[in-house]
Amino acid sequence: MALSPVLPLDGFGNVLLFLFNIFLATGMVFLNTSVFTSIAINKSLRNENRCLYMLSTCISDVCSGFTYYYVGVLDIQDNYASPNRTYYIGPTFLGLSYMATLAAQADRYHAVISPFKYSQRMTRNRTAVVILFCWVYAFFIVGVNNLVPIGTASAITGIGTFVANLFTVIIMIGLNIKLFIIAKFHLERDPPSAERESKRASIYLIVVVAVFFLIAWLPIFIHIIICNISGTRCYAFKNEGTDALRTLPRVNALITPLLYIRGCAPLRATLFSKVWKPCCKNRR
Repeated sequence: MALSPVLPLDGFGNVLLFLFNIFLATGMVFLNTSVFTSIAINKSLRNENRCLYMLSTCISDVCSGFTYYYVGVLDIQDNYASPNRTYYIGPTFLGLSYMATLAAQADRYHAVISPFKYSQRMTRNRTAVVILFCWVYAFFIVGVNNLVPIGTASAITGIGTFVANLFTVIIMIGLNIKLFIIAKFHLERDPPSAERESKRASIYLIVVVAVFFLIAWLPIFIHIIICNISGTRCYAFKNEGTDALRTLPRVNALITPLLYIRGCAPLRATLFSKVWKPCCKNRR
């Protein structure tokens, strides 16, 4: 069976949506690849734990961009009953980005609250192990979902998603409030120094990234939670590309690298001076 575009290309609105999804997928791949490359070629950035989480987010969002060329541009229903599904791989890349942001929040909180213990415990290798665990766990769940019967996989995913959404949103909001208070008030007690400003900048960056994550993810989380509590079937859109609730997290995957570029000066300098050098020759 031949695959058709997300909507019939017989109207201006349909063509606009088709082009938007193509540009969205392209932007996700291009921007996240640019940020990943900038961190990878800068040794000082690679040695920072927060940048390891950035790398993880960029990899998962690049993969999300490539999968969106399929599920967002074509007429695809990415669910267990669909013959054209991604076997739960597409949503997993989005979930990995969410997990990396949550882990990065916890990392920054630990770094500021207990800097001495943090420097002893959270080495670069241990941070890499945390990220690796997230990836292994995510794809272990993918394997389980594809090995058990569709009805069992759907039930497990439904319950697991409901519980995970509820608790992670509460944790993310709580960490965001705590981090903002620390950046706004607690760091003021420290004497002015480059280290204090660096801490403040890194905290503000992860807070802003998390806020955008919540804005993009809360609509679909609330939708799923309401459906689970009420016991009703969630409204099904025609396909992934027309589902606004599932498009928002992809838009966030486009915004996140822009926030990284805006909020991290060394990353921005590397990006403009090396990665985007041909088109930024005159930028300082």
